[in-house]
Amino acid sequence: MSFRESYGPWALIAGASEGTGASFARQIAAEGVNCILIARREGPLAELADELRGMGVEAVTASVDLSADDAAERLAGVAGDREVGLLIFNAGADTNGSQFVSNDLANWDALVARNVVTVMRACHRFAGPMRQRGHGGIILVGSGACYFGLPGISVYGATKAFNLVLGEALWAELRPHGVHVLNLIMGKTDTPAHRELMDKLGVPFPDDAADADEVAALGLARLPYGPVQNWGEADDEVGMAGMSAAQRRQRIEMIEAMSRQYANQD
Repeated sequence: MSFRESYGPWALIAGASEGTGASFARQIAAEGVNCILIARREGPLAELADELRGMGVEAVTASVDLSADDAAERLAGVAGDREVGLLIFNAGADTNGSQFVSNDLANWDALVARNVVTVMRACHRFAGPMRQRGHGGIILVGSGACYFGLPGISVYGATKAFNLVLGEALWAELRPHGVHVLNLIMGKTDTPAHRELMDKLGVPFPDDAADADEVAALGLARLPYGPVQNWGEADDEVGMAGMSAAQRRQRIEMIEAMSRQYANQD
């Protein structure tokens, strides 16, 4: 199947206004897939939508606060009766830059709502129809912070750890139905949000940050293989997680086989 046959005719990209989200949108449009662009800022979304229409695809936009309790419902409403074959959650950067008890609880509540609750609800809403159709894809854009408890980004890392486990489980549950799921684990990436946070903290921006276009291209290329792709690491390379992506995949397959065996004994 072509990219459009596998993941079209529509892709919904949350966090599409800049950085890797905009890169995803341009590369998906280049494959002939229409785009639903979601972010808070309407101006950048409108500009990107015009650019994509110039590439020959349809594009719709919506300003949605992904930390709102009804965010997933709003995403479903924007999609309407469009057939969404690709869901990309690229939103959720941590703009707090503070230790846990030094910040208001409301800020952590909003981060959990955006990175956990809305992600879970949206996956449930859009994965069901993909499973029924027998094809589709989900990319959860994560961070190396998912592998460690790190001071200063405690809640952010915890939310990304949730997404990692969710994505791995969805990969196992949905792949028999032709639906691909990938956790794209980014390292330091050159995005406006990252630059803004470094500036806020008074920290020089790293010279070795990854290019957003290259990160998005890797995610789309590795989507059929899931459930994890670590930026800058080969599939069988033991790197940031102390375990390669291939080893994580094999572990899930082993547990999956054991579960089936146990079920067959009942």
